[in-house]
Amino acid sequence: MDFILEHAFKKAVKPLENIFGRDLDIDAVLFLIGVNELGMGKRKFTKDQKLALIHIAVCTLLADYGFYTFIGKDKDGWPHWERTSKLPNLTAAEQEKLMKEAVIHYMEKQQQ
Repeated sequence: MDFILEHAFKKAVKPLENIFGRDLDIDAVLFLIGVNELGMGKRKFTKDQKLALIHIAVCTLLADYGFYTFIGKDKDGWPHWERTSKLPNLTAAEQEKLMKEAVIHYMEKQQQ
């Protein structure tokens, strides 16, 4: 386990944990980033919409790495992305590491 990464991730998501009052795993953080990027505020989401929110977060986070490009919003205000580069084959642990690094970067940008 990469203790430095874990510490940086916990520090980055601390503001979210202060609001939601518990330890947030990567999936919960991705969901919250998706809600933030959607920009429609607090509301009820269907299971499919929750999955779409996580997809929005992943695309948002990986756009900074050159894997996705924002192409616009649909008539309902949901953002859409285009894959611009093939994602590398990563193990589950490598995927989680990449996403945590991307979350740290995202949260730092949000605080600027």
